[in-house]
Amino acid sequence: MRFTNPIRAGLLCAAVALPGPILHAQQTSLTLSDAVATALGTNPDRQIAKADVDSAHIDARIARTALLPNLTFNESMTRGNDPVYVFGTKLRQQVFAQSDFTLNNLNRPTPVNDFTTRFAGSWTAFDSLHTQREIHRADLLAKSADASATRSDQEIVLRTVQAYEAILLAVRQVEVAQHSVDTAQAFLSSSQTRVEAGFAVDADKLSATAYLAERQQELIAAQGSVDVAWAELEAAMGKSVPAEQKQLAPLTERTFDDLPLSERVTLALKSRSDRESLSLQHDAQRTALQSAKSALGPQISAFGSWEMDKASLVGSGGNNWVAGAELRIDLLPAAKRQNLAAAKIAVNRADATTAAADREIQLQVTRSYYEHRTANQMLLVAKSSMTQTEESLRIVQERYSAGLTTITELLRVEDADRQAKANYWQAVYRNTLTYATLKFADGTLNQNTAGDLQ
Repeated sequence: MRFTNPIRAGLLCAAVALPGPILHAQQTSLTLSDAVATALGTNPDRQIAKADVDSAHIDARIARTALLPNLTFNESMTRGNDPVYVFGTKLRQQVFAQSDFTLNNLNRPTPVNDFTTRFAGSWTAFDSLHTQREIHRADLLAKSADASATRSDQEIVLRTVQAYEAILLAVRQVEVAQHSVDTAQAFLSSSQTRVEAGFAVDADKLSATAYLAERQQELIAAQGSVDVAWAELEAAMGKSVPAEQKQLAPLTERTFDDLPLSERVTLALKSRSDRESLSLQHDAQRTALQSAKSALGPQISAFGSWEMDKASLVGSGGNNWVAGAELRIDLLPAAKRQNLAAAKIAVNRADATTAAADREIQLQVTRSYYEHRTANQMLLVAKSSMTQTEESLRIVQERYSAGLTTITELLRVEDADRQAKANYWQAVYRNTLTYATLKFADGTLNQNTAGDLQ
């Protein structure tokens, strides 16, 4: 006896629809490459990283200003009758007269005004290379910030890939849930027909009804997961996606290149930008140690000033200048020696941090490598299991139609088939996601390589 037509028709339509796409992606649909490009342009995390980079480059420019001379301008006005002040002011204004030497004028002078215009400058000609090393240190930290920003971009790419793939998985889960609902409805229709014909008892119809309600709940939950997945993608992109771009190409099984673990580890140690950033910070710390040593050395500086003093703002007056050079040696550099000790400790810490980072990178790559290999193997098993459960369900359907088994057995086998399909799409999703994580671990995930995942 052949299986009832409503069930066979429903299952045939669902089986044909399940492996292939529901809808062809429209030309305006959002691709993974588009999503990644948008995320790198609008994600707030990238703006934060850019601000850090700009700040580091400004610090490098500030460090260079120590090579420039210091020039100041001062305009001031004073008035007083202090004997020393009056005597010196008249000398600078070049208005000193014979009458100013009388005892009364010297002891009790008349108050005078002094309008002073002054230019002063200084320049450190030599500081035992302390400034040059500070500049080099700032340049290294700026390069470190650039490398750190690159790693931040890779994190944005990974989050976008995860969110995008989660949408594809959620859509496939809706397909599986819808297939189960259609199948459950066919079971209910068949059992009702068999009960009315006297070939089954009411318990079969009640079991089919309960099974349909359970599958409908799963469909509702799966549809909600799609909306949540889209919200997560929009958060990763930093931008809303128009409704016309939400018809994505369906999740499909993909194969990826496979490098040996040793090559992956070597690649990561060479290409990971966070490793490069840490190495540059390490070099900067060593430069800071050299700078701290330079601070103990002698310094030679030059200075000079030009000044004009007038009795009134618009009047005439006298002017003078002073220039000189200075050699400075710190004979008791207690604070500088403590700075040197602190710099040595910081270098030792940087050495340990770099070594620990290398071990952590090796662990991350190793973990990601085996997770992807496991996901690939699980995909093969899930695909085989789905084929077997489909055949098992076909056999049990025919036996139920012939009255050779119970509806309980039929529902159990159909549930196993549903779970096998769900596991298959989960395995497809995990295979792609673990590969993206592996690319992130070895430092090669970026805007260009993200397109290879689609």
